[in-house]
Amino acid sequence: MSTLFAEQCRKVVCIGRNYVDHILELNNARPTAPFFFLKPPSSMLVPGAGPILAPTGVNCHFEVELALVMGKTVKDFESKGKDPVVALKEVVDCLSGYAVGIDMTGRNVQDEIKKKGLPWTTAKGFDTFLPISYFIPKEKVPDPSNVTLFLSVNGKTMQHDSTNLMMWKIPELLTAISSVMTLQPGDVVLTGTPKGVGSVVPGDHIDAHLEVDGEVVEESKISVDVANKGGIYAFGAN
Repeated sequence: MSTLFAEQCRKVVCIGRNYVDHILELNNARPTAPFFFLKPPSSMLVPGAGPILAPTGVNCHFEVELALVMGKTVKDFESKGKDPVVALKEVVDCLSGYAVGIDMTGRNVQDEIKKKGLPWTTAKGFDTFLPISYFIPKEKVPDPSNVTLFLSVNGKTMQHDSTNLMMWKIPELLTAISSVMTLQPGDVVLTGTPKGVGSVVPGDHIDAHLEVDGEVVEESKISVDVANKGGIYAFGAN
């Protein structure tokens, strides 16, 4: 099973607030259009590369997501007015495949940043803050708009919902992103997380995967521990 796509990735584009119940659980405002932010490729943590490293003082939240792996250059993709089935097929033609990603977030860091009206980069960009699965070939996911995301912590199910609950569907996401920046082969798009996000601490263990018609896709499995990061960063120290 391959992780080569993670080495080739130039940027990770993340869709925010794309599931209604997740918006409600964090008491966030519901967006009127898709919006996105970036995580650095250096935040990626491939299977077997070690634990998620929790920085000192940071409340680490997990967010499981379907990841799209770009296979073609996409600029100004247009989904408006198209039949949804046709638009989705055109999107799939632009992909090389999929993955499962866990968008780790320093929630207290993010909350502090939001109060100041500043970018979310620090809260999202720590090393190891994007555990990612092996590459999932397209034929393993016949319909990415109707698969199930799963995440558990220490054996307790925390997230288990379908991508059919997305507010903004996958073609709309690519339209929003590619109208601003060109998507290139190897780029990764995280499509948003369903409800159930929460905290983990050093010593916890996370499992995540993707299900198609109730069956777990083997390449999608993530199994990762959480450990102390150490280093010079400490939230609230400055």
